[in-house]
Amino acid sequence: MGQAEQPAIVLVRPQLGENIGKAARAMLNFGLTEMRLVVPRDGWPNPTAGPAAAGADIVLEQARVFDTVAEAVADCAHVYATTVRKRGVTKPVVGPDEAGREIHAAIGKSAILFGPERSGLETEDVALARTILTVPINPEFGSLNLAQAVILCAYEWSKQVPVIQPTQEDLLPPAPQEELEGLIAHLERMLEPKGYFFPEARTEATRKTLRGLLTKPGWNHLEIRTLRGVLSSLERPPRNG
Repeated sequence: MGQAEQPAIVLVRPQLGENIGKAARAMLNFGLTEMRLVVPRDGWPNPTAGPAAAGADIVLEQARVFDTVAEAVADCAHVYATTVRKRGVTKPVVGPDEAGREIHAAIGKSAILFGPERSGLETEDVALARTILTVPINPEFGSLNLAQAVILCAYEWSKQVPVIQPTQEDLLPPAPQEELEGLIAHLERMLEPKGYFFPEARTEATRKTLRGLLTKPGWNHLEIRTLRGVLSSLERPPRNG
């Protein structure tokens, strides 16, 4: 996903291996691979994480475990704590979109902290961050799970990075005009004895419409050869038996 340095996703005291796996899956969907775990409740590695990751094994294999949040973010110049506004904590507050832009433009390593599934980050965890990251969700139903929170932040970061689409080397170029003309002539030859170009006064317009229809898709060489094969098959008399 481009050359921008990706942020570390730090899961603080995560409770379920399954949720760690789902978070890994959310990360890899948007090109993030650096997961850091702070005192996972059930230890690490966790056998339930792999199936939940649905193939995001690289994230789990490279995950690093730390004893404290401070150790997990020691190499990071920019730390974001995902939480609601904390009373008594005076820090800048941004949404995932603004955080994504800041991380992309920042010099130095960034980290995003996510708290335990039930309680979220503690005040002392947030104190280590420079910025609070808050998702603007429905105030009457604030029920994001861990993977959902991770995927929102990962998506907003990925929007700032040019996405490299898979190459399309397997797509063939449009067929030369000679092959297209052969297809058109073949079809017209089959349609004439069937009375398709009737009445005669409409023949010219009908041929133009047919030509436009066959020209529009931009058939490649293999597609035209396939269509010619279909027409040739239709021309042949049916087999007996």
